Amino acid sequence: MRLTEFWARLGEVFGAAYARSIAADHSFGELGNRTINQAIADGIETATIWRAVVAAYPDRVPSRLR
Repeated sequence: MRLTEFWARLGEVFGAAYARSIAADHSFGELGNRTINQAIADGIETATIWRAVVAAYPDRVPSRLR
C-alpha cells in the first residue's frame, strides 16, 4: 500500500483532523507500542500499519477498507 493510499484511508475512516491526532498520539501494541508516525519513520510497511489500525478499531473500519 502506498503512503498516499494509507493516509487517504485513515482520513476516510476518522476524518482528516482526527486521523492526524491518532497518527501522532495513539500507540499501537501491534507496532511495538509505536505511533503511526513513529512506525512510518522506522520504515514499517504501511500495509502492516494499516492492519494494526484495523485491529485496534474494528468497528470503525468498513469491510471494503480492510
